[in-house]
Amino acid sequence: MRIVYFLLTTFIFITSLLPFWLLYRLSDLTRFFLFNLVGYRKKVIHENLRNSFPEKSDKEIDRIAKKFYKNLTDIIFEVIKVRTIRLKTLQKRYVYKNLDIINKQFDNGKSVILTIGHCGNWEWMGPTIDHSLKPPGYAVLKPLSDKFMDNYINRLRTRFADDERLIPFKQTFRKLIKLKDELIYSLMAADQTPHKDEINYWSTFLHQDTPFFLGTEKIAKALDHSVVYMEIVRVKRGYYEITTRLITDNPKNTGQYEITESFIKELENSIQRNPDNWLWSHRRWKYKKAISY
Repeated sequence: MRIVYFLLTTFIFITSLLPFWLLYRLSDLTRFFLFNLVGYRKKVIHENLRNSFPEKSDKEIDRIAKKFYKNLTDIIFEVIKVRTIRLKTLQKRYVYKNLDIINKQFDNGKSVILTIGHCGNWEWMGPTIDHSLKPPGYAVLKPLSDKFMDNYINRLRTRFADDERLIPFKQTFRKLIKLKDELIYSLMAADQTPHKDEINYWSTFLHQDTPFFLGTEKIAKALDHSVVYMEIVRVKRGYYEITTRLITDNPKNTGQYEITESFIKELENSIQRNPDNWLWSHRRWKYKKAISY
């Protein structure tokens, strides 16, 4: 197994040295292999799209699916590129807009929770956001099942930052409680699927009953952290713009589920604007809501 990992990391290093134009040629070949030959999660992707966009024709669904595969393989090689890319190059390709919304919270002495969905290239946010905001930041992550790959990917994520800034998902509240007297921001992908035993809230998302974690809302209220939504949009191949929108700067005065529902609405609007931009290969609706009589 160590030989396999050695070969894999060697491949990643060598591939990361390639210029972007050649990386995207490799991405095109990978997309052809996954889409046309293997049909990677084709059934899941098409089912997710049809249920989410019942108003769209089969032709439109197929077009979105093809664009999604292109985006997915691009992200794979863009993550590989992080292994050797210069920070200045990355910052030119990953541009943050209206960060004054976040900085205003810091000026008012408020820590901030940054919420994102799996849109665009979310993996480039880790290496870049820490150099765009002054207070220290922490990223909440769900560990991968493969420990070696989890450690390797996390090293890529923290290549330009301290690896102690990563918080395992189940330790989030405990860690942020320890930091309650410090001015910080925390980054959370809030569209992940709870395990069946962890589901305690359902909402309507893209026309479907969908379970969501309530962790962001609970932490924001308990620690009085402002909450913002960050929309990641692919403006062209290899270039992204991130727009910030305030969800609340007064979480203690929000109603039950209000913060969660605001995030869901923001994410849904992002997906409606750029339907190929979200992670459609994820089994987001593998759990069904029980019907009560």
